Amino acid sequence: MSETIDRLEEVIRIRRKESPKKSYVAKLRSKGRQQIAKKLGEEAVEVVIAAMLGKKKQVIAESADMMFHHLMLLADMGLSIHDVFAELESRKGMSGLEEKANRKDG
Repeated sequence: MSETIDRLEEVIRIRRKESPKKSYVAKLRSKGRQQIAKKLGEEAVEVVIAAMLGKKKQVIAESADMMFHHLMLLADMGLSIHDVFAELESRKGMSGLEEKANRKDG
């Protein structure tokens, strides 16, 4: 699975540099981080709606869209999904309540 994500992150890195006329990634990037974040939010809402309606195939499709836009946002911020994985790893053995109480903004 990590290979798929690594490959997708590489595609996003490459396409960010292309012409907005040729690449959706470049087009969305040209509109700025706020638009990327907005699109991520829209996709997340679509996942929630599909889940509430019990539409499994739609949840899968919308989740893929959401993950794609999440990777785009991370790339725009100079981050990688592996930064997120490292954070998850650091929480191993910690309850969610404990993690939230220890969380620092930043």
